[in-house]
Amino acid sequence: MSSSPAGAAAQGPGHPQHPRRIEHLDVLVVGAGISGIGAARYLKTELPAKSFAILEAREASGGTWDLFRYPGIRSDSDLHTFGYEFKPWRDEQSIADAPRILAYLRQAATENGLDAHIRYHHRVTAASWSSDRARWTVEAERTGTGERTTLTCGWLFGAGGYYRYDEGFTPHFEGRERFAGTIVHPQHWPERLDYAGKRVVVIGSGATAVTVVPAMAATAGHVTMLQRTPTYVMPVSRKDPVANVLKKVLGPRRGYALTRRRNVARQRVIWSFCRKHPKTARRLIRWANTRQLPPGYPVDVHFNPPYDPWDQRLCAVPDGDLFRAIREGRASVATDRIATFTERGVLLESGRELPADIVVTATGLNVQAFGGFPLTVDGREVRPADTVAYKGMMLSGVPNFAFAIGYTNSSWTLKVGLLCEHFCRLLAHLDAHGYDTCRPEPADPGMPTRPFLDFGAGYVRRAVDALPRQGDRRPWLSPVDYHDDIGLLRTGSVTDPELRLSRSAARAEATA
Repeated sequence: MSSSPAGAAAQGPGHPQHPRRIEHLDVLVVGAGISGIGAARYLKTELPAKSFAILEAREASGGTWDLFRYPGIRSDSDLHTFGYEFKPWRDEQSIADAPRILAYLRQAATENGLDAHIRYHHRVTAASWSSDRARWTVEAERTGTGERTTLTCGWLFGAGGYYRYDEGFTPHFEGRERFAGTIVHPQHWPERLDYAGKRVVVIGSGATAVTVVPAMAATAGHVTMLQRTPTYVMPVSRKDPVANVLKKVLGPRRGYALTRRRNVARQRVIWSFCRKHPKTARRLIRWANTRQLPPGYPVDVHFNPPYDPWDQRLCAVPDGDLFRAIREGRASVATDRIATFTERGVLLESGRELPADIVVTATGLNVQAFGGFPLTVDGREVRPADTVAYKGMMLSGVPNFAFAIGYTNSSWTLKVGLLCEHFCRLLAHLDAHGYDTCRPEPADPGMPTRPFLDFGAGYVRRAVDALPRQGDRRPWLSPVDYHDDIGLLRTGSVTDPELRLSRSAARAEATA
């Protein structure tokens, strides 16, 4: 539990006969977004004697909520479940915009004394594990200067999510170079893009598209959402009146806790209903869409996906803003395929041309595993696709490495909070019993596996062969239900026959 430098020279740092001083930490967290801030808070409160730092490649904290700047950016989960369990959400907006979420995350960091632990402009480039020393050696680069730095740590915690922050996904579009207007990807939104009075085509039908369209339609001349395949879209209230009353009557903490339990239960019921009764769920969603759209609108053309509800994530539209923009004629939907870009816009396979001054390619994300930096264990490269996820938070054969991946069918942070609790309990158990190494290993090497992110979204399908797997039984089966995870991660034992705990050679020598 020391944060003192390792390899210090008796004759002082910088002497040519002695190695450079390398800082050692108990835990190194990679990423200062919602997962990294949450992990650091649990470490500081549950294991106050542990030394830790957060490495953040960018110049600011907040992750997704600082990176994305496109119009209307907001959550598509309610903040009473997307927020941290330890910090009540006090704002009256339940489906909140990015500035409010970002302020909340940074308040959480400041209130818990985490700001001093965040090291900005540090991009991790590699991490290698030594079993003899029971530690990771982590190489990082100072973004902007290219300066290299090295740290060691007992545990490495990946909190960077599962997509690339430096680039989004844009498929090849024939004739793109001919287009005379502006093409923008939401992940790289220009600071001063002027779209007032302009004709805009937004390519895509996912959460980003249904957010951008009504936001731009407020001032654009007209916005067309061009989709190849429809998505399930549901109107939800931006404010939760029951939650706001509970917080007012019971106080922010008790009201928040009760709202959180209620909303978790509601999410579970809705998801389970959709999976068990997809035809009925489809009819109910269609009915809700029909009520929001103009009479005679071709709902089955533009809002009738070919897959069942929750095969992919449902898109929420606060206060039905997308439908309102369509009703008012400020936005429209085109369901077709792109034949080619033209000088004036986009030509569709049907022969129709959509004129555009601006095209927004809301075509998705690029997925990468654990920040994209290579891991090696005792000189052997770790290929994530060859590993199996243990309890949804560690990898088979990889010691002292944990990661935070949230739910795809519910609020991300619900899962992250539980696994951070479990992580802290695990570290406390290792300390109490004199262990310094923890390696998950399946007892049955022939166990059937399937993708870890067992989800139909395009960005997941494109990367599935580069991601870990999950098994068909616990602890290798990753639950998608919060209540199941409570039993596995909060109340369940941190020990398991398939989790190998040991003492390294260095620890054995130190205690001999």
